[in-house]
Amino acid sequence: MAPTSNENLLAKLARGESDGSDPFFSLAASEPEHEEQEDEKLNALLAKINQKMAAPDAAAAAPDAPEEPDLEDAFVPIEPESLREAGLTDTEVEALILKYLMARGDASGHEVADQIRLPFVLIDEILRQLKTDQLVVHKGAALMNDYQYQLSDMGRERARRYYEQCSYFGSAPVTLKDYIAGVTAQSLAGQRPTAEALHAAFEDLLLNKKMLDKLGPAVNSGRGLFLFGPPGNGKTSIAERVTAVFGKHIWIPRCIGVEGTLIRVFDPISHVEVPVGEHSGLLDHRKIDKRWVRVQRPTIIAGGELTMSSLEVTTNRSTGICEAPLQMKSNCGTLVIDDFGRQRMPVDELLNRWIVPLEKRFDFLSLPGGRKICVPFDQLIVFSTNLEPRDLVDEAFLRRIPYKIEAIDPSEEEFRELFRMFTPKLGLEHDEAAVDYLIATHYRAKGRPFRFCHPRDLLLQVYNYCTYQQCPLALSPERFDEACENYFSVM
Repeated sequence: MAPTSNENLLAKLARGESDGSDPFFSLAASEPEHEEQEDEKLNALLAKINQKMAAPDAAAAAPDAPEEPDLEDAFVPIEPESLREAGLTDTEVEALILKYLMARGDASGHEVADQIRLPFVLIDEILRQLKTDQLVVHKGAALMNDYQYQLSDMGRERARRYYEQCSYFGSAPVTLKDYIAGVTAQSLAGQRPTAEALHAAFEDLLLNKKMLDKLGPAVNSGRGLFLFGPPGNGKTSIAERVTAVFGKHIWIPRCIGVEGTLIRVFDPISHVEVPVGEHSGLLDHRKIDKRWVRVQRPTIIAGGELTMSSLEVTTNRSTGICEAPLQMKSNCGTLVIDDFGRQRMPVDELLNRWIVPLEKRFDFLSLPGGRKICVPFDQLIVFSTNLEPRDLVDEAFLRRIPYKIEAIDPSEEEFRELFRMFTPKLGLEHDEAAVDYLIATHYRAKGRPFRFCHPRDLLLQVYNYCTYQQCPLALSPERFDEACENYFSVM
């Protein structure tokens, strides 16, 4: 049709005219007319859609709603489009599927995909091949063009052999190469905490400016620091809050695979999962690799229970599952060695184990088969102790911990301020005269040093006494006498 013919046709349609021979006009004229009310409804619906697309974060901001991935995240794992891209072989996936079906009995293809955290399109191909190889059978139909699968006798025998080697049938593993890339992208070395971030992380603690000015460069280095000083001055509390300075979230794999050895990295005891909301193809085109889990930047604390086995890959002999060591679980976060010098393992043994990783920022781990792998050693290590550092370690090790910060006793004014902070939190009525009595009688007169923990601990004693005696929640000299007798009796 010539351009002029098109223009004539459009003009006729616009005027509602036709010579009767135009099929396009006949089709348009046969459509029912829309009422104005329907147009208004349509416009309102479009307005809502536009509003949703313009502000997709509104729903995520709702209380208790799963958080969407931050667009500023340095690293977001994307769903693989093939097994090769995932770094997996058919045999590895087959083993996970067969062991899962042996434990479950039967499952749909989508349930299998959810279990091993791979896209259904990849699992579907494997399941079809297993059906062809007579390792699984169709028990029945399922929704979404799917089937219920169960093991055949041959499949059950093969699953049993896989299970004897390793009983794991959770998330498919991530390659060591991808794990290293993830740690590198989220490394503490790429973070530059500001003074504002530091103040925000410690806002619930009473720290003077001098202490914060010392902590700032130490945290910014992302390497290591010694926190030492008398007990009760908040060393552990400071160490626990350091991680918040580096940002909220990171992605870690549920487990990694190295030539058939599975190493579990995600630990529900050590890591706090941050759920990710459901993604809409319209509003969010990114597809997250579900083999990875989004967690708060980890803060892992090891105290007197620390042993050499905690620092190596350990294997459960009955299940064949390996567990990542503490330093690997704490990558991109903070590892606190609390009460350093009081561990079950000798200090020299710990120092010899970590002297190279602290310098080089990588670590060598031995696998059950004898192979060694190199992994990042990327965390802020905080050694917290009430012993003198030079009495614990030699100069060579101290040199590799660039910052040594003493947690000193609070001043009298800071000590008083702590009482003012904690009394309302416990519902107690503050009385400055009672605090004057406490300081004069139980500190100055006895030469007792102030500690940051004392106000909270003594106020808890007063609170418990008042609650038990069912008397007003208030401070008094008599109640401080009772609290100090209990608290300082053997100190």
